[in-house]
Amino acid sequence: MAMVEMPGVTGAVLPLSLYVHLPWCVRKCPYCDFNSHALTGAQAGLPTLDEATEQHYVQALLADLDHELRAWPELAGRPLESIFFGGGTPSLMSPAGYRRFFAELRQRLMLPDACEITLEANPGTVEQSRFAGYRDAGINRLSMGVQSFGAEQLRALGRIHSADEARLAALAARRAGFDNFNLDLMHGLPQQTEALALADLQQALELEPTHLSWYQLTLEPNTEFFRRPPALPEEDLLVAIQDAGQAVLQQAGFQHYEVSAYCRPGHQARHNLNYWTFGDYLGLGAGAHGKLTRVDAAAPGGLFIERRWKTRQPQAYLSRLLEGRDFLAGSEVLDAAARPVEFMMNALRLADGVDAALYPQRTGLSLAGIEPLLANLRQRELWTDDPSRLACSALGWRWLNTVLEQFMSE
Repeated sequence: MAMVEMPGVTGAVLPLSLYVHLPWCVRKCPYCDFNSHALTGAQAGLPTLDEATEQHYVQALLADLDHELRAWPELAGRPLESIFFGGGTPSLMSPAGYRRFFAELRQRLMLPDACEITLEANPGTVEQSRFAGYRDAGINRLSMGVQSFGAEQLRALGRIHSADEARLAALAARRAGFDNFNLDLMHGLPQQTEALALADLQQALELEPTHLSWYQLTLEPNTEFFRRPPALPEEDLLVAIQDAGQAVLQQAGFQHYEVSAYCRPGHQARHNLNYWTFGDYLGLGAGAHGKLTRVDAAAPGGLFIERRWKTRQPQAYLSRLLEGRDFLAGSEVLDAAARPVEFMMNALRLADGVDAALYPQRTGLSLAGIEPLLANLRQRELWTDDPSRLACSALGWRWLNTVLEQFMSE
């Protein structure tokens, strides 16, 4: 991973990623709790942004970046490990829009050739002829929101693509030169049996993705499903689906390296790994979040760590550009008390946890401060016996929320 040493803190190296949020989608899905807003007016139902809105938003993203660089000028000297365009539906923006963004980004930040650059795309909202344009613009990884291949389940989820469109999109991605792509799948869906869930996995595997995000549908607050819950499978069936699906993926050669992430060897999502190992990331766009670190002798452990987030509503975000204001909606400095649980909530999602040396490097805190808690978890067989790693045991990973509760109460 491309990282930069932070002088003054021995061994402190932090990778830097960039997250860019595009907040629009063709239609809001009833399970979605992300900051996404259905296109309205003349654009409603269209699979693309109009040119004026696209250009305005790219200008706003770059102005947002300029404000961030004024607050954190040292970022200009740190190479980007990864970029992730999330949403909403980032494939509503044209390849030309991304080319403009990258051309300006290179004037401001270090963008190595090896940078992983991921674009989220929904099979039903993007013309597959665009894939080649995205690849030419510099995007080298796709993440496609398939969710299911079952017609009944897709209707229940409010998806606007069919199973055939999902298959064609994966084939089109390969033809366009994407040899690294993720498919998003959910299980525990309305009217879903174990056989249907496993059929979804088998159909996904036939498309030869390098990465699968396979996770259970949950009813999140502020969603249509939360207000009007659908009938979902019972707990015993959910457990059976999870266990059987993991066996199918293991047999297919996929490593279960994170709670809901599976990959071919060597194809972990580098952007997400940076989140899970408590690296830094800059957030641009409506509702985007970031977490940044700088050396500061007056801060706990010599590190100043700040979370920053941008205004959520698309029109409010765009208005900041016209008003010449920054795009920051709020920020929070992570004090010494907040850092252990923040670190563990990310690191313990990984099956193998992380190297123990990352904890002092990225929090500025000594491992001695949490050793009594770790000893208690070991005694309960919830923690690894390997002193060189911070990781749950197999039992602890299965009961991850129980482990995390110990850090929260501490």
